Amino acid sequence: MSEHTGRRVVANLNLTLDGRYCGPAGPQDHAWVVPYAVTDLARDHLTDLWRTATTALMGRVNAEGFLGYWPPVARDEGADPRDRGFGDWLARTEKVVLSRTLTASPWEGVRVENAPAAAVVDALRAREGGDILVPCSASLIRPLLAADRVDRLALMVVPEFVGGGPRLFEDGLPAHRWSLASHAAGGDGALALVYDRLR
Repeated sequence: MSEHTGRRVVANLNLTLDGRYCGPAGPQDHAWVVPYAVTDLARDHLTDLWRTATTALMGRVNAEGFLGYWPPVARDEGADPRDRGFGDWLARTEKVVLSRTLTASPWEGVRVENAPAAAVVDALRAREGGDILVPCSASLIRPLLAADRVDRLALMVVPEFVGGGPRLFEDGLPAHRWSLASHAAGGDGALALVYDRLR
């Protein structure tokens, strides 16, 4: 791994109890997480992650959802203040989207890169800044884990089995050791877990 400024790569993802990050219907199959995403546990968990980050790194599919939904929430006076905070952070922070199909950014203030996730992270880490947050982009988190570029792994585990769909942790990842940095439980049975990579 190349030398870097100490910027952490923080990967955040929601998982079902059977280890899926989306359901059997594909990348848009996230109905299972909706009741848990609006809880204090989930909102506090996400707030803790973005407050130290100055870059959002996303895949194209994830960016389409996030950039369409969150910036307007920042202007919604009826929204939870933590949701408005994340929407405002996403609107104003540096945003990098990895895509093999986009040739130009369809979003204002977003840079598109067609390069391996590890190479993009290495370039970002060579510059000063805060954490690099990868919010719910499994298409990036998986190769970053494989390349040992994730420094903090933040998971919301919800007590649901969806019975199908892709898993985050497939065979073939290199052996890594992690330390539990924080954990919290919701009254609905969801867990917010944060692990730091031991190097």
